[in-house]
Amino acid sequence: MGLIGGTLGYSLLRKIGKVGETGDVDGSVYVDKSKLETLLGNDFWRDIEDKVVIDFGCGSGSESVEMAQRGARKVVGIDIQERFLSAARERARQSGVGDRCTFATKTDEHADVIVAIDSFEHFNDPAAMLRMMREMLKPDGYVIASFGPPWYHPLGGHSFSVFPWAHLIFTEEALIRWRSDFKSDGATRFQEVEGGLNQMTIRRFERIVRESPFKFARFEAVPIAKLQMLANRLTREFTTAALRCKLIPRD
Repeated sequence: MGLIGGTLGYSLLRKIGKVGETGDVDGSVYVDKSKLETLLGNDFWRDIEDKVVIDFGCGSGSESVEMAQRGARKVVGIDIQERFLSAARERARQSGVGDRCTFATKTDEHADVIVAIDSFEHFNDPAAMLRMMREMLKPDGYVIASFGPPWYHPLGGHSFSVFPWAHLIFTEEALIRWRSDFKSDGATRFQEVEGGLNQMTIRRFERIVRESPFKFARFEAVPIAKLQMLANRLTREFTTAALRCKLIPRD
C-alpha cells in the first residue's frame, strides 16, 4: 500500500508533516458530549439498562463509568494496559461508581452485553477478539460495536494522516521513518505503534464477522457528513466516518 516511498517519501513527509503526530482523530470532537450517545444513539441506554456489561478495550474508563452512571447493573472494563486500568479505577472511585465498575486485563464474568468502542481498527487479531467475546457472553447476550475512521477514510491513517489520504499515498516504510523522528518506541510497522493500527476496511470487517461465531443483527456505515450525498454501496469505503453494529451469536 502506498505510492511514494524511500528517501523521496520521507523527505516530503518531513516537509509537509513537520514534527509531531496529527491530532485530527484525538477524540476532541467528543468534548462536552457523550461519546457513547454520539456514536450509538439514545437507544443505547436501553440496551444496557440493568445489564452486566463488559467494556472491551476500556482504556481509561470514561465510557465504563458513564454506563454505570446511566443504568448498567455492573460494568467490567477490560484492557491490556495496566496504566489505563489504574486510571479507570480512580475515575470510577471519584465518580461514585467504584462498587459497580471493575477493571482488569481479563475476566471470568459472563456479560449480557459487550461494548467495543473504537477498538476493531486497533486489534492485532480481530478474529481472535471476536472468539474471545463469544466466550465472555451469556447465551442470549450480544455485542455492540462502533469504530472509525476505517482505513480508506481521508483520516483512516489516524496519526499518520498528515493530510487526507496521506496514509494511502505514502508507503508504510516512509511514514514509519517520518514518525521515528519524534517517537522512540522502535515501531517498524503500523501495528507496532501505540494502540496498533490494523488497516481495517469495511469489507474486511464484514468478512471477519462472517467467519466468526457472530452474525449481524444490525449494521450501519455512517457517512462523513460533508460527503453524505456521495455515500453509497460503491463509495462507502471512502465516504464512511464510522461503522456501528450489533452482533448476536450464530444459532
